[in-house]
Amino acid sequence: MTGRLTDRVALVTGAARGQGRAHAVRLASEGADVIAVDIAGPLPPCVPYDHATPDELAETVALVERTGRRIVASVVDTRDADALGDAVASGVAELGRLDVIVANAGVSAPQAWDQIRPQDFRDVMDINVTGTWNTVMAGAHQIIDGGRGGSIILISSAAGIKMQPFMVHYTASKHAVTGMARAFAAELGKHRIRVNSVHPGPVSTAMGTGDMVTALGKAMETNPQLANMLTPFLPDWVVEPEDIADAVCWLASDESKFVTASAISVDQGSTHY
Repeated sequence: MTGRLTDRVALVTGAARGQGRAHAVRLASEGADVIAVDIAGPLPPCVPYDHATPDELAETVALVERTGRRIVASVVDTRDADALGDAVASGVAELGRLDVIVANAGVSAPQAWDQIRPQDFRDVMDINVTGTWNTVMAGAHQIIDGGRGGSIILISSAAGIKMQPFMVHYTASKHAVTGMARAFAAELGKHRIRVNSVHPGPVSTAMGTGDMVTALGKAMETNPQLANMLTPFLPDWVVEPEDIADAVCWLASDESKFVTASAISVDQGSTHY
């Protein structure tokens, strides 16, 4: 099926690469115009992988335009509520409406529990939780004002259902996102806005670059028996960003019109191991 999102506009955060890019391109391929946001710059010191760049955001723009849809892209930190609100308002002014929000921006930081500094904890929570809240707040009234209802999708994690060893702050943040989706679903339902969370397991993205593998290995050495806490049922340990975008596209479309306050796992069964 194609054209499931024709004449709709979607906001996607963390859109420069990885899952965010996959969401933007997939929604565009189904007919949506896109408001794309990414920090495209340095991340907190506890984050060991390479950060996104303006060039990568520009590549997302090119890929969306290749589908024939329009895109308005901004370099914005989702922790900056005012700047994010301005970016969304500008996008809506240009594209005419807002129907879908995909709050995808987030960070991961592997650290043993007693190696997490207070600032590390604050940074992860601020990006993953406050940034997600800022994203909904920047766009929800735009959807309400349109009077057509819509869909808000918060990208959580398998860690938001089960847990992720060696990431206390990340696990706490993703559980918060899970609860946030349910709470927003309750209050926004009267506007025919559905709110759900998506929970990927391991995904092949740039989160595996830089010193990420080294940092994760170092943390695992502190308690090796926890290394396989997210063992999948299916043969594939890692999926592609486009596999998560399939679920996001379904939640954005009318095919899921009665699905709200749900936690949708795309984790090969790993949260049930």
